[in-house]
Amino acid sequence: MSLTLIIILILIGLILLLMEVLVIPGVGVAGILGFVAMVFAIWQAFSIYGTNIGILILCISLLASVLSIILALNSKTWKKVTLESSIDGKINVIPDGRISVGMRGVAVSRLAPMGKGLFDGDYYEVTTLGEFVDHKCEIEIIKIDGNKIFVKKIN
Repeated sequence: MSLTLIIILILIGLILLLMEVLVIPGVGVAGILGFVAMVFAIWQAFSIYGTNIGILILCISLLASVLSIILALNSKTWKKVTLESSIDGKINVIPDGRISVGMRGVAVSRLAPMGKGLFDGDYYEVTTLGEFVDHKCEIEIIKIDGNKIFVKKIN
């Protein structure tokens, strides 16, 4: 095995290990193959070229691994792929005074046990206490807890 092939195996192993760390989650095939390729290349360097060259290849491989991981983690590339916008939308914002306990409305969708209700022309996400309510049935607000509206079916 030539020195060029050993270097190529180390580079392939390094690329696979970087892919495992940065792209592919968990301990998978890429990480195992990368580790095996690097160990095989270093082992071949020791067995073919002797201890001095083997230790040199081992040190260069370790240094290249550490440097590539540091450079990959500190790279400005991550700023280009990072989502910088924030989502400021809210679900079921309940304005003060618009609805209150005891108000009656209509189930716009089937409440199983969650769905949409219509109260004074405004749509809200509502929840029953476990019962199923068909759409177009009359409902009444029995509790408001934060942004959750609990309703019951009016018989």
